[in-house]
Amino acid sequence: MSTGLRSGLIVAALCVAAGLIYWFGLREQPAPPPPVAAPAPAAPAPAPPAPRVEPAGPPLPALADSDPALVEALNALFGSGIDALLMRPGIIHRIVATIDNLTGSKVPAQVLPVRPPGGTFNAAEQKGRLFISPTNAARYARYINLISQVDTAQLVATYRRYYPLFQQAYRDLGYPKGEFNDRLVEVIDDLLEAPQPEPPVALVAPRAMFDYADPDLQDASAGQKILIRIGPENEARVKSKLRQLRRALDSVDLPR
Repeated sequence: MSTGLRSGLIVAALCVAAGLIYWFGLREQPAPPPPVAAPAPAAPAPAPPAPRVEPAGPPLPALADSDPALVEALNALFGSGIDALLMRPGIIHRIVATIDNLTGSKVPAQVLPVRPPGGTFNAAEQKGRLFISPTNAARYARYINLISQVDTAQLVATYRRYYPLFQQAYRDLGYPKGEFNDRLVEVIDDLLEAPQPEPPVALVAPRAMFDYADPDLQDASAGQKILIRIGPENEARVKSKLRQLRRALDSVDLPR
């Protein structure tokens, strides 16, 4: 399996999660009270409530200049040190391109937004057959913990505020009439359909990289293969977060 797949844990969720975060602190303010009706001989009809006013928040940076602010934002949300995991330049462009490639056969290494986990992929051999070693799952612990701890409501509120940057990057990718949020929902749905085979998962090594021995697993999308690769417990935790995101995205009203 390629470096792209080995790097793809964040693709599976942090790219769908942290990749959506652009944390400058969106704050909602209470709506002003409705106007008081002037006295009249007859009771007037109740005045309609004043429309809720959502603050514009700080201006968005230009997409081409967004890396420093994004790094600072992710550090504020995840804690200092997250910036060491990020690949630059063009973090938002990388996130959008990675998400778009998850339903294909592979994710090109040059578009990945995060660094791969440490260590090397381990295959165990039993009676002349190769399997994914159960020790592999531990390599992803740091990433899984980051994913699980992200506050979903805050994540989606921030995504809504900064959606124009993701949309611009998606249009730049070659979809002049496409909506990035529609693509994101499609990718999440595909990830949630990933198989959950009982371990041990058999491998073959026809060349320098490992393949899944089961043809159905080998034919799965790049994103689904990533989820299988990280182990059943990690896969379940990532899918739990993705389900939360999927439900929240159903009701979000995105700026156009």
